[in-house]
Amino acid sequence: MARVTDAEVEAIIEYDDSIDLTPFILVANIMVTDNCADDDDYDATNLKEIERWLSAHFYHIRDQHVASEKAGSVAVTYQYKVDLALNVTKYGQMAMLLDYNGHLAQLNKRIVDGEAATIQFDWLGQDYTTADPTD
Repeated sequence: MARVTDAEVEAIIEYDDSIDLTPFILVANIMVTDNCADDDDYDATNLKEIERWLSAHFYHIRDQHVASEKAGSVAVTYQYKVDLALNVTKYGQMAMLLDYNGHLAQLNKRIVDGEAATIQFDWLGQDYTTADPTD
């Protein structure tokens, strides 16, 4: 069950109310639960704040901040940092900062270094493009 509400996440972001926050909160909850919840140094308040900022991180990957707008000849510039994983937004950086025991920073490093767990599929069937179809 999520530790934060939509309203708590909305309080720290520029929010487009046409976008449902549920998927961002859900993935943040899973990440905090899997990486930080077993740490006895964290109480419910610590975990909630880490989850709130991580939810904002995932939201802002989807809906980036406008850095500047211009009316004449219409121009929009978005805030964006070329980086990977949790470093890509200020919210992900803040979540790592709030996780003072470094669980998210370690996960971030494994992701950036390509060492995080990945899903792999192995085909155990027969390749019918080269096989005899009568077999």
